[in-house]
Amino acid sequence: MPSTPYSLLPTPCLVDILAIAAHRDDVEQTCGGTLLAMQARGWRTGILDLTQGESGTRGTAADRAAEAAAAASILNVAHREALDLPDGNVQNTYENRLKLAAVLRRLRPRVVILPYWQGRHPDHYTTATLGYEACFVSGLAKVDIPDAGKLAPHRPYKILYASLYADVRPSFVVDITPYIEQRLQSLLTYRSQYAAQSTGGALFVPEEDIRERTFATARHYGLLAGVRYAEPFVQKEVGLIDDLMLLPVQSI
Repeated sequence: MPSTPYSLLPTPCLVDILAIAAHRDDVEQTCGGTLLAMQARGWRTGILDLTQGESGTRGTAADRAAEAAAAASILNVAHREALDLPDGNVQNTYENRLKLAAVLRRLRPRVVILPYWQGRHPDHYTTATLGYEACFVSGLAKVDIPDAGKLAPHRPYKILYASLYADVRPSFVVDITPYIEQRLQSLLTYRSQYAAQSTGGALFVPEEDIRERTFATARHYGLLAGVRYAEPFVQKEVGLIDDLMLLPVQSI
């Protein structure tokens, strides 16, 4: 079954930065502020959710689709769509790599943001590996990718990992101070997940605690770089600096 796009534009557009996540609301939790900050700089941003939420403890796939569309509007993304991978059973298979690669060839992002490669939920850390390998496959000229038609091969230039929930030192953080309230509002659109209710009470953060936890986490990462609120990222490759005089963040 092909992906089910619900773009905010009449037709899917090319994007500069694409956040790929296992579930609708993962991006809002880990890098929503960064998407807002990048869009404000003039970059086109997008979100690819791999599952539709049919197996979630709370809500239905239809609930999650409507909430995700509302959140996408708040995050000012140019495009958002969801694939049909089984919720709770995301697998790194060749078929799934081709599904992601078709989206990559269509949207052609320069930067891809993935979940961190370790974590509690198997869907999250599997998405990290699946996403990386799909980026590789997408760039292979001789690989015929269903759903991609005659689209040219495309391989993102930079792959980043959103590490907000990982116990690791980030490679860098992004200042999201001007967007912290907007980021929170995008998360709170998921009423099926975060509104006060008895179902899954032991698994979900109480609604009255969401704001405090969201701001506290962002504040922690902001303090690491001398800003108020930030989101953390890890990159696997070594960074390159041209001018030592332009390095940000004061040492002492």
